[in-house]
Amino acid sequence: MDAATIGAIGTIVVGLAAATAALIGQRAGARATHQGAVMTGYGGLVDNLQEERDNLRRERDALQTKLTEAYTELSAERADKAGLSAQIAQLQADIADRDRQIAALGGPTP
Repeated sequence: MDAATIGAIGTIVVGLAAATAALIGQRAGARATHQGAVMTGYGGLVDNLQEERDNLRRERDALQTKLTEAYTELSAERADKAGLSAQIAQLQADIADRDRQIAALGGPTP
């Protein structure tokens, strides 16, 4: 083989190697671009989930506040009811006492 043939074969081998490297680089670049898009999409999803979680926490806190207020109101109403029940019992005892006094004095009993 003469020098021109060896040079041509060398050029072809170098060209094939460069083409192969370019093809591998292109695939790696496409893969990196795809991974970047996936990571960007993942980041967006994470942001959306965190925002939704924060909204749900705020709603939960508001509902807990309302529940606490309702329990406080219920407790106050129960205390009022207990006080009224005690008053009723006292008035019934007073009525029974008055009925006994009226009966002791000879008056009509209900």
